[in-house]
Amino acid sequence: MKMDYKKIAYAALLVGAGLACGFALTAGDGHDVAADVTPQQVHAPAIPTRVQFAGRNIDLTRHDLRERFDRELLTFTYMHGTTYQIIKRANRYFPLIEPILREQGVPDDFKYLAVVESYLNPRVVSPVGAVGIWQFVDDTARECGLEVNDEVDERRHLKRATEAACRYLKKSYELYGDWLTAAASYNAGRRRISSSLDQQGADNCFGLHLNEETSRYIFRLMAAKELLAHPKDFGFHLRREDFYHTVRTTEVAVTTPVSDWTAWAKEHGTDYVQLKYFNPWITSMRLSNPQGKTYRVQLPLPEDLSFSVDKVHVHNPAWVEER
Repeated sequence: MKMDYKKIAYAALLVGAGLACGFALTAGDGHDVAADVTPQQVHAPAIPTRVQFAGRNIDLTRHDLRERFDRELLTFTYMHGTTYQIIKRANRYFPLIEPILREQGVPDDFKYLAVVESYLNPRVVSPVGAVGIWQFVDDTARECGLEVNDEVDERRHLKRATEAACRYLKKSYELYGDWLTAAASYNAGRRRISSSLDQQGADNCFGLHLNEETSRYIFRLMAAKELLAHPKDFGFHLRREDFYHTVRTTEVAVTTPVSDWTAWAKEHGTDYVQLKYFNPWITSMRLSNPQGKTYRVQLPLPEDLSFSVDKVHVHNPAWVEER
């Protein structure tokens, strides 16, 4: 039988529209297809008149600043699945990132830079080849003291990459005297920010007309902080059992070559999957290590591999709804 696909598609469109609007549709036999369907309730988040980032108060009453902040807050609020994952990952990684920022003398708010860069995914690779939670490209990573080669990629090493990001940000702060302008340079590069400041006669990033990506970047930082400080205010409700539990590890110092990481993992009571999960900086099946460097490998405790809500520690009480 020949099908009239245009009529079928049109009928499907009408049904979908009716469902979305809460209409009662009737099939040919007189039975209701759907009735009393409640449309999705969508609410715009409240825009604060001012926010604080890295010790600086930012007035958002100026029309363009308010609109730019609103755009990013709306984005975080309504990319539901991604934002839920960010909150869960923040519970895992913020306790590791925060003490490093503190030790390095970088404001605590820069943990949100990692959120904006990678959504806290340590394995992400951008289209331009930026890698890891802090999204370093090859050249910048090496300039900041990270090892990047065929066998080791410290852009995927949380501690080493966080320390490298701190070095970059502190150098930028020394140059600009403003932490948010330092953040803008992390996205656009110091050369572009410095030339833009000179050409446009501005003192900081808020006085600059920048490309779309960097212009949004600093407002995404502030919006990420706003939402993650009080996620329930934006409709994100998590129970303790929704979070990932912490898997404790033991550390093994490796100072010699490793001919086969799979065999090495088995000798140490684990497998290659778990070895890679807890050490994503390992990027080859072997380690040459010609200079006898010390690499610190994390191995999971077997008793922690199975999930239990009793093992879940919630880093920020504002993130969880206790029963």
